[in-house]
Amino acid sequence: MTWEEGLSSGGGAVRLLAIGRGYVARRLAGTHSPESGRPDLTVKDPTVPGPAVLGATHRPDGAPRQPGDIRFGDTAAIAPLLERATHLLVSVPPDADGDPTLRWLGADRLAGTAGLRWIGYLSSTGVYGDHGGAWIDETAPLNPVGQTAERRALAEAEWLAARTPAGGRRGLPVTVFRLSGIYGPGRSAFDALAAGTARRIDKPGHVFCRCHVDDICAVLRRSMAGAGAGAAPIYNVADDLPAPQRAAVEYAAGLAGVEPPPLTPYDPGALPPGLRRFYEACRRIRNDRIKQDLGVRLLYPTFREGLRAIALEEGRTRPGLDPG
Repeated sequence: MTWEEGLSSGGGAVRLLAIGRGYVARRLAGTHSPESGRPDLTVKDPTVPGPAVLGATHRPDGAPRQPGDIRFGDTAAIAPLLERATHLLVSVPPDADGDPTLRWLGADRLAGTAGLRWIGYLSSTGVYGDHGGAWIDETAPLNPVGQTAERRALAEAEWLAARTPAGGRRGLPVTVFRLSGIYGPGRSAFDALAAGTARRIDKPGHVFCRCHVDDICAVLRRSMAGAGAGAAPIYNVADDLPAPQRAAVEYAAGLAGVEPPPLTPYDPGALPPGLRRFYEACRRIRNDRIKQDLGVRLLYPTFREGLRAIALEEGRTRPGLDPG
């Protein structure tokens, strides 16, 4: 689906301001067409080292201008871009005090931006914590485990609270997207296999939920277009098949024609803390709401379709193998 098709029901010009230049934001930006306008700016995550070049503005004909040099927190520089924005995507990670983007821009300033009709905050299904493998939807209680998940839950609460009018300001048009494990081109089991970092860990009964980045972008486009306007403020974004981590690694290895890594029993003491936390939580994420409210039809309903598409795009398949 093209950007124009994804937003055709929304009407009017689309001027997206993306704060945070992570994998999803960059992939979403790539779906813009010159006619509909590319993102005005991608603002650098302040926690990531590197140049302060944050993005590039584009003329209506798509010709790039010089890259912007706006640092996160530069209110004077962001002001004119914010004033022009119709849509705001926030993917900067939270910190100990909540969401740094909301602190920087402020609910009052955002509420006073007349043309701003959509704010999307990218969160994680990690806020649910462990539910013993049960199927859960957006109404499930949060049980964040670990600093990252706790901070996500705090940032979510701040954005959701800003939906309510307060002190004379309007409520903000915020939607929270709880993303499952993100994979896609350049970020899949193929890359782990090639780098020698892939693992096959055997923990019977344990599953992960995941979603291809292009399906995440489709959800965002449908929401931005106004599909499901007035619907729930939170959406789970996951594919249809929770599956063991080893299954995706084995399938990718088969497509690539390489041997999968050895199968090792689950041993929490042998895993890095971050990976261990993933295995301590098990849940199956329901995605009914994105289908019912937003009319989303997943391009890659399971990891198999997603990995086959990546194999074709990246030339990962072994000679003679039909990835279809």
